[in-house]
Amino acid sequence: MATVEQPVQQNGSEKEQEQQQQAGRHQEVGHKSLLQSDALYQYILETSVYPREPDSMRELREITAKHPWNIMTTSADEGQFLSLLLKLIGAKNTMEIGVYTGYSLLATALALPDDGKIIAMDINRENYELGLPVIQKAGVAHKIDFREGPALPVLDQMLEDPKNHGSFDFVFVDADKDNYINYHKRLIDLVKVGGVIGYDNTLWNGSVAAPPDTPMRKYVRYYRDFVLELNKALAADPRIEICQLPVGDGITICRRVS
Repeated sequence: MATVEQPVQQNGSEKEQEQQQQAGRHQEVGHKSLLQSDALYQYILETSVYPREPDSMRELREITAKHPWNIMTTSADEGQFLSLLLKLIGAKNTMEIGVYTGYSLLATALALPDDGKIIAMDINRENYELGLPVIQKAGVAHKIDFREGPALPVLDQMLEDPKNHGSFDFVFVDADKDNYINYHKRLIDLVKVGGVIGYDNTLWNGSVAAPPDTPMRKYVRYYRDFVLELNKALAADPRIEICQLPVGDGITICRRVS
């Protein structure tokens, strides 16, 4: 979702190398991968992801690719990972914060049993409605409770009812990075012990490991600090087990243990 710009000064051989790399870069719109080899990423997609991608998800991915904000979408390999994870943990009651056009939402809906539920929150209904016809055609729209607006007030309202505490099997967060810590403070009480929270973009296109003086776009540098703060907080939180994976733009899986 973010791009760290490389230093400007390069010698001739470095420029040639970069040109060769760019020529071979994976051209998938909305491409997000931390792999150094784009040929390897292409291999993963063509060998393991695209052949297993449901037709509805492929259709939504192609629709989203034409949207000017397509970099915000969940990558196809991450969508596949989320689908398998949901099935492995037997998730039924879930939540998604940050929907965009609904690629990860569709992956979740397809993975849940027919009586599964997803509370899906986003500040932009228009983007969600771009993917809604595909979701409806896939026959899973009945699993989704879409709520337009900021998520924090909804979470606070949920917490007022004790019945909601520990009621969610899985939560996926791919939204405003400056509120990730605030989301975590609330979600840890809403997800059940043994339940899972997935935080997206936790490697922020590699910028988390970049030296402080590395040239970056303004929004990359701004949100980088919030992502760093989240990563540090999750690593120190005794209530969860964590695994940070270089899938997509980095995803941290948190399993609540207490």
